[in-house]
Amino acid sequence: MKFLAEYRDPAVAEKYFAAIRDTVTKPWTIMEVCGGQTNTIVRYGIDEQLPKEITLVHGPGCPICVTPVEMIDRALIIAERSEVIFCSFGDMIRVPGSRADLQRVKAEGGDVRVVYSPLDAVRIARENPSKEVVFFAVGFETTAPANAMALLAAKNEGLSNFSMIVSHVLVPPMLEVVCNAKDNRVAAFLAAGHVCTVEGVREYRPIAEKHRVPIVATGFEPMDILQGVLMAVRQLEEGRAEVEIQYGRSVREDGNELAREIVSKVFTRTKRKWRGIGTVGSSGLELREEFASFDASRKFDLADFEVEENENCLSGRILIGELKPTDCPAFGVSCTPETPLGATMVSAEGACAAYYRYRSANSSFEIRNS
Repeated sequence: MKFLAEYRDPAVAEKYFAAIRDTVTKPWTIMEVCGGQTNTIVRYGIDEQLPKEITLVHGPGCPICVTPVEMIDRALIIAERSEVIFCSFGDMIRVPGSRADLQRVKAEGGDVRVVYSPLDAVRIARENPSKEVVFFAVGFETTAPANAMALLAAKNEGLSNFSMIVSHVLVPPMLEVVCNAKDNRVAAFLAAGHVCTVEGVREYRPIAEKHRVPIVATGFEPMDILQGVLMAVRQLEEGRAEVEIQYGRSVREDGNELAREIVSKVFTRTKRKWRGIGTVGSSGLELREEFASFDASRKFDLADFEVEENENCLSGRILIGELKPTDCPAFGVSCTPETPLGATMVSAEGACAAYYRYRSANSSFEIRNS
């Protein structure tokens, strides 16, 4: 396929592998931040074909995976109400809370609907004025602009029956957490290209300088990953710690100014709990006070609702690069896509789901059947 096959060409890939082999002289651990990048790496066996000096570890860049349990439970409580139409992207439907998931609520009669845009939820609110319509607003900086636009549209239309559960998280503060970890071994990051498309790379420069860690804004196809790794290795071998843009077909220094303006109009920064990791200051977004009436957690009196996480799930350690999914004793045994302990086993971008799906096949650089 034009503009896709070029990024999956085995001949070009081998040139990148060769260049990496020619460049690396020391052992380096590189973290790919985004779960989409993890899936590409595992699907195509990229990590297994890199020189032995290069270790790739998986990062916290799966917004579904890091959505805290209490947010899932809030969604379940609200979705069970007879007056509610609960709207969510499909990848949240099977994410387990402390007792169930949204699929179970739907099976038991709750009006849970999969939407493909937050504006779909606004339309449903418009068409169902006697119902409370709640949208599950989950994601990194990438999805925040569309969610902000949907909320502005609902406010402009006076849709008082529309609200959101907001669980947005931000990438740069979590990179600080990784860098400050006691046993941190990450020498460089492949930053998430779609996040940088929205926000740009300005916030990453102080992190690179402070921690002496290269950060490369990288895309999601095999060639993107390999070029990103090569750029990171060159910096490490040369003793540089800079922010570079591999994903130049999408990322600009300042990102998308209009998108950033819309997000800042609706949201403000706040501390946020990350599933399996803990609370990180200024790492999330919440609605500004002038939009409080659209906050579903407040509307349904659940703003202070909290629950304990499953202590048998080690996804938090996987999400900060301490463990690989196969290091978890529950992986593939008590934790499977049918019986997940955590979100990393059911999310489309989850590292555990990727290992479960692709590691049973022999690794080779080819398009595997999905």
